[in-house]
This record gives sequence, structure tokens and C-alpha cells, in this order.
Amino acid sequence: MTLAELRTKEVIDVHDGKRLGRVMDIEFCTADSRVTALVVPAETSFLQSLRGEKCGLVIPWEDIQRIGDDVILVSTKCSCACRQDGTHWE
Repeated sequence: MTLAELRTKEVIDVHDGKRLGRVMDIEFCTADSRVTALVVPAETSFLQSLRGEKCGLVIPWEDIQRIGDDVILVSTKCSCACRQDGTHWE
């Protein structure tokens, strides 16, 4: 599956059925060439959006329950796991 295909899928939290958005990025380990997390948009403040800050909810690979045709089901532990940096996700 490609990143382009992942980006078309809606991410849903299985705990409360909340729609988290679509995949906007991935994290991967360069040492063993595997995906370690998916990143979906996090709720941002108006000021953050004006400054162009990238903010996303990072969902570790082990929290992904199922990848289906249209959705990705995840089990998030905390909806506040927001990571920011200017160029890439670490």
C-alpha cells in the first residue's frame, strides 16, 4: 500500500467512534525500513494555523487495529499526543 492510498482513508478511533481525519504523513524507521506511526491532523488553534505550524496526532503502528478499504481503525490512548516541528515528524 502506498502513502497516496493511505491518505484517502478516514482514521476512526474504535473507543468512541470519533473521526480523526485522514492520514497526512507517516513515520518510519530507516534502520529496518518499517512504518512506525501514522500522523493525522490534530485540532489546532487559530494562531497555530495562521503561523503555518504543522501539528498532528501521532498514532503508533501498534495502535492500528485494522486497515480496511475505506477506513483505518485505531485505538488511541490519548487524543493530546501532538508533535510539532517545522519540517518533519520525529
